[in-house]
Amino acid sequence: MCGIVGAVAQRNVSSILIEGLRRLEYRGYDSAGLAVIDGGELQRYRALGKVQQLADRVPDGQAGFTGIAHTRWATHGEPSERNAHPHRSSRIAVVHNGIIENHQQLREELIAEGYEFTSQTDTEVVAHLVESLYRDDLFAAVREAVSRLEGAYALAIMAVDQPDTLVTCRRGSPLVLGLGFEEHFVASDVSALLPVTSRFIFLQEGDFAVLRGKEYFLYDSEGAPKELEVTVSELTSDSVNKGTFRHFMLKEIHEQSSAIADCLEGRITDRDVLPAIFGPEAETLFEQVEHIQIVACGTSYHAGLVARYWLEDLVGIPCQVEVASEFRYRRVATPPNTLFVTLSQSGETADTLAALRDIKEKGYVGSLAICNVPESSLVRESDLVLMTRAGPEIGVASTKAFTTQLVALMLMVLTLGKKKGMDPAKIAAIVEELNELPRRVEKLLKLDARIETLAEDFIDKHDALFLGRGEHYPIAMEGALKLKEISYIHAEAYPAGELKHGPLALVDADMPIVVVMPNDELLEKLHSNMEEVKARGGQLYVFAHEGVGIADSYGDKVVSMPCSADRTTPILSTIPLQLLSYHVAVQRGTDVDQPRNLAKSVTVE
Repeated sequence: MCGIVGAVAQRNVSSILIEGLRRLEYRGYDSAGLAVIDGGELQRYRALGKVQQLADRVPDGQAGFTGIAHTRWATHGEPSERNAHPHRSSRIAVVHNGIIENHQQLREELIAEGYEFTSQTDTEVVAHLVESLYRDDLFAAVREAVSRLEGAYALAIMAVDQPDTLVTCRRGSPLVLGLGFEEHFVASDVSALLPVTSRFIFLQEGDFAVLRGKEYFLYDSEGAPKELEVTVSELTSDSVNKGTFRHFMLKEIHEQSSAIADCLEGRITDRDVLPAIFGPEAETLFEQVEHIQIVACGTSYHAGLVARYWLEDLVGIPCQVEVASEFRYRRVATPPNTLFVTLSQSGETADTLAALRDIKEKGYVGSLAICNVPESSLVRESDLVLMTRAGPEIGVASTKAFTTQLVALMLMVLTLGKKKGMDPAKIAAIVEELNELPRRVEKLLKLDARIETLAEDFIDKHDALFLGRGEHYPIAMEGALKLKEISYIHAEAYPAGELKHGPLALVDADMPIVVVMPNDELLEKLHSNMEEVKARGGQLYVFAHEGVGIADSYGDKVVSMPCSADRTTPILSTIPLQLLSYHVAVQRGTDVDQPRNLAKSVTVE
């Protein structure tokens, strides 16, 4: 989603702001802008398109010790230069993440007061509203203004006649302060500030911060002074570089072996899951669990669907999985002793976070977050946490975040299984598979060249169908999502047994049918479904695990996967599908890391 960077320093901040925006490009955006206070004047630059277009407009040597910058992902108003942030009103400039739900009412009131609007955005009302309330105390004006806002926001606001001051606040959208030596920064993501600091303060819901000269001041939602812990990040500025890879997505696909190893480190032995990996309260809480409710969005939702198969088959615990944007807007019947599990790469996904907040008083036995960002709102507000340790994921299409979520979910399944009397020998066998996962992933990555050749068949296609059965049906869903996200080919996934109930009507020689084929108890059933496709002239692309033995029947459209496993096969099966989507997108010439219309962290509804 939109990205914010701001700075109050003893040096020119223009280059810091531009670099911060570059490091937020992965979030997705359509325009960018920057404003600095220079010699008592507000200098603003905006551009449609990439951050480089903005950088080209900022004059060399543009001065300014206080400034704000923004990448916009359009919600209200088309992508255009006039709708790009920062927005201003006379002395005030503002950047904003989120959505102001009562913007139309405020717009009408401000127009009646004589304010002229130049954009279609909801954000411009904030600039005019603060200006209308500003009486030489910027903090007071911002406090009064946000008391009238409905919706979600992270704001950074400055006034031209207070050139050493920046006021920030948040509600529903993340915001972090970066602490330097006699200079301070604000951003929507720590990655934007890693070149200038490793010390951060994560603002809590409703908080305000005032950056003034060499100092900073924190206030709660009522305006009372407060203190928050300073966190030292272990990330470095090199964490968001592509290295030798052409795209972040390819780099992150190849990082999965080490990411999975990091996710497992210190959590398993050679035969068992170590105790207390979910925190000191988990022992008592897990003993009470009789049902699981998983809530997530997008790729994380697919991970939750795989976990449902594992939980019900291995542990015998009933599990419901639901898309967060649906869950939070319906009346849910909660079985006794239900554990509420949320999955999110960023920990700031708006619908998932709202769902967690909505269940606080609804009788759940507790909440567990599986997340990749330790400082996120989801982590801070959950009872139990398991970090995936995937490291920064820059590509919009999730890869290593997904596979590490699956690993973390299996750790949850095994931990619950121990509480529910699961056979220790079965636990030991699955732990052995987990220990082997990094090595098996490395073997699968050697299929890269083979899959690149196969991807050529998809260059001129408009549609594709993905099939799977059992716990591989969600993996087929994930494969279809990846292909549509970055190649713009329409792709859908179905349980293979559903073919004859409708999707078979779509099958012809121009429709690629991608099949995930593990060597399990459903193999013969899946084979029969594939024969239905062949009989109707469909072209099958089969990703077959060891022992399947179908290469002679399907010729060169079979990718033989050099791996064998029992319960962890869904994790392995997703690797070749990621590579397929990546190579199809590259060959079609689309923007792999920043696909159109999409954002990495969806922080609005």
